[in-house]
Amino acid sequence: MNSKIERSPIDAGAAAAVVSAPFFLRGELAEGQDAVHRSRDLGVSFATPRIDLDRVVHPRGEVPPLLNVPVAEIIDFLVETGRRITDPRNPFMRECIDRMVSTHVLPRRVLEGQVAGAAAYLDKRLLEAVVQQNFAKPKALDEWIPHQDFTGRRSFVRAHAPRLVHVLPGNSPGVAVKSIAQGAMVKAINLFKMSSSDPFTTVAILRTMAAIDPGHAIVKSMSAVYWRGGDEAVERVLYRPQYFDKIVAWGGGDAINSVIKYLGPGLQLVSFDPKTSISMVGKQAFASAEALDGAADLASADVMVLNQEACVASRFIFIEAGHEQADRFCERLQRRIAERAAASDDVRPLDLDLREKVEALLMLDDEYRVWGRTDGKGLVIRSDEPVDFHPINKIANVVCVDSLEAAMKHVNVATQTVGFFPFERMAAYRDLLASGGAQRIVRLGEAGPSTIGNPHDAMYPLHRFVHWMAHEDGVASLL
Repeated sequence: MNSKIERSPIDAGAAAAVVSAPFFLRGELAEGQDAVHRSRDLGVSFATPRIDLDRVVHPRGEVPPLLNVPVAEIIDFLVETGRRITDPRNPFMRECIDRMVSTHVLPRRVLEGQVAGAAAYLDKRLLEAVVQQNFAKPKALDEWIPHQDFTGRRSFVRAHAPRLVHVLPGNSPGVAVKSIAQGAMVKAINLFKMSSSDPFTTVAILRTMAAIDPGHAIVKSMSAVYWRGGDEAVERVLYRPQYFDKIVAWGGGDAINSVIKYLGPGLQLVSFDPKTSISMVGKQAFASAEALDGAADLASADVMVLNQEACVASRFIFIEAGHEQADRFCERLQRRIAERAAASDDVRPLDLDLREKVEALLMLDDEYRVWGRTDGKGLVIRSDEPVDFHPINKIANVVCVDSLEAAMKHVNVATQTVGFFPFERMAAYRDLLASGGAQRIVRLGEAGPSTIGNPHDAMYPLHRFVHWMAHEDGVASLL
C-alpha cells in the first residue's frame, strides 16, 4: 500500500490563515498542515496532515482489539465519555466548537446544543436498550451462541467484530457521537471519514476517550481522518474488502454515489442515504382557533429540527384544506418558524440560487402564495403541488390536498419521517405510508425525538454492521 497521500503543500502565510484539523489514528493524534481544503457550505479553508494509509488500516491477520471486551465494559466506558464531553472544562470539546464555527453553517449556540444533546445518547440505559433491540440474542456480541436444529446438527453463531468505514455527514455533529458509540458496541475496527463542514467533532470525542485511558481497546479501534469525498487517490486504496467489510455512509446523493462504484463481493454498503421528511395535517386542525394555533406550532417544531438541517426536519406539509383555510395555517406557521429562528440566532439568508427560485414564485400569484422574506428568518410557500426545489434554511412548503389520501402519491422510498395530525388518524395511514416507502410516522411536533432502539431508515443498524460468523460442529451424538 502507498503509505501516504501527497497533496500540494501550503506556504507558511496561508497556513497561518486557516484553521487546523488534526487526525486521530488508532489512539494517536496526528497534527500538521500539509494539505489545505475548503468547507462544503461556507468555502472556508482548513488544513490537515497527510493521510498515512498504513496507520488507518488494521491488519486482517490481527484479532480486532475490542473482540473479547465485554459489551457491558464498553458501555461503561461510553457513559464516562458522555460525562467528559459535557464537562465545561474539557479542552478538546471547547477547541472543537471554536474551530467548527468557522466551517459550519450553524451558529455557535446551535452547535453547542447539538454536541451537548448528542452526549445524552451515551446513557447506560439507552445504550443497553439499543443493543437489546438490535439483537435477539445480545450475548452473541460477547460469545459463541450454541444452536441445534431439528435434524440434530449443532453449530455456534457469533456477531463478530466488523471492519467499518463511516462516511459521516456534515449537517449534524451528533452523528459523530452515535457512530462512535455504535461502532464500539459492535466491537468494530472503525475508520471515520469526517466531513468538510465538521472535520473536528469526531477527533475531539476520540481525544476525550484517550484522556480517560489511552490504552483502552476502544481507543485503539478508532481512527478519524478527512479527505475530499470522491478522491480516488484515497478511496481506490481504502475501499477494498481486504481492508474493510462495510462502508456505513451518511449524506447526499453525491456522497453515496461516490461509494457505490467501489462495492463488490466482500465490501457492502450500509446507507443512510438522502431522505426528505414531510408532515400531514388533517381537516381537524380547523376545528377551532386553538386547534389551528396548536397544529401550526407543532408543525413549526418539525420544520425547525436542527434549523431544518436534519433529515427528520419537515419540508413539505400536506394539508387537508382549500386555499382560504390553508392561508390561515400558513400565516401562523411562518410566525412560529420566525420565532424559533430568532431564538436560535440562525438568520442566514438564503443562497442566491434558492432566493431566485422563491422570488420567481412571487410572480405566480394564481398558483403560489408566500409568507415571509428570503432573509433566512422563516418562509412559508403555499401551493397545490410541491415546489420543484429542496426547501431548506427554514422554508416550509404547505401543499393543499382534497384529502390526506391524495397526498400519498408524494410518498416514496426517500420519505423518512411523517409528522401526523390529528394523532388519532395515524393508525389508519401507517400501512399506506409504509407501502409507499416511508420509514417512520410520528405525532406532529415529534419528528426530532425517537423511541430508543427503534429501526433507523427501515433497518436495525447494529444488526447490519456485524460480521455474522457460523461455526458448524456436525450432528449431535445419539449416545
